[in-house]
Amino acid sequence: MISVKDLSFSYGSKRVLNNITMELKGGNIYGLLGENGVGKTTLLTLLCGLKKPQTGVIETDGRHPFDRQPSLLAEQFYLPDEVSGLHIKAIDFGKEQGALWPKFDLNKYLTVLLEFEVDSLQRMDSMSTGQLKKTWIAFALACNARYYYMDEPTNGLDIPSKAQFRKAIMKYTCEESAIVISTHQVRDLEEIIDPIIILDKEQVLLNASLETITQKLFFDYGSTIKADALYLENTPSGAIQVYPNTTGEESKVNLEALFNAVHSHKDIVKALFQ
Repeated sequence: MISVKDLSFSYGSKRVLNNITMELKGGNIYGLLGENGVGKTTLLTLLCGLKKPQTGVIETDGRHPFDRQPSLLAEQFYLPDEVSGLHIKAIDFGKEQGALWPKFDLNKYLTVLLEFEVDSLQRMDSMSTGQLKKTWIAFALACNARYYYMDEPTNGLDIPSKAQFRKAIMKYTCEESAIVISTHQVRDLEEIIDPIIILDKEQVLLNASLETITQKLFFDYGSTIKADALYLENTPSGAIQVYPNTTGEESKVNLEALFNAVHSHKDIVKALFQ
């Protein structure tokens, strides 16, 4: 389990995260959402130990990520938005770099590359953006890590590749893994991410499972406009509305509508989920 207590971080005089407290548990694929500049990448790099908390504490199974203990490094993988095209064949990259992760599985790496339609004998610096991204994703999954931190993993992927990514995440990660995926492309991932974390300037506006979200909010896809709607979007087939769930009915979460509702009525939503 990852425990974050009173976490704050600034770049000079610019505060990015302020007194954030939350827990991230295994067996979940967390969707980390937020506007540009609110600290999503900063939070990921703090969680994996590339940055040190300025105040507060992060503990992963009782260990501090910034201490860079080999035992924890072997259990986690950070995938940045921009990945390197190294002057090496994909298969050789796996053989060389995989030695750093005790649970790395070369056969799994090659299997995922094959499913991603990436040639393992191709040099990484000659790959397209999408092929290179899929090579790094395949490598990450083959590390069999317990903790994954992925920053915009579907950037650069075409539509079929995004479907391949979703299938691979569900198929090749362990049930006990905790996966945190930062994304602007919520439609790419809305079928697999749960719980949802929404960051705003310096704070967490929402950290809840889809089950809890549907208990608190109702997503209406009808044509009757509700006066208490927190968010309303007209579509050719009707309207998408989000409003407090006062009847206990179930509904299907629309992540874009949820994000907009949370940002439009921050205090109301925070009060609902306290």
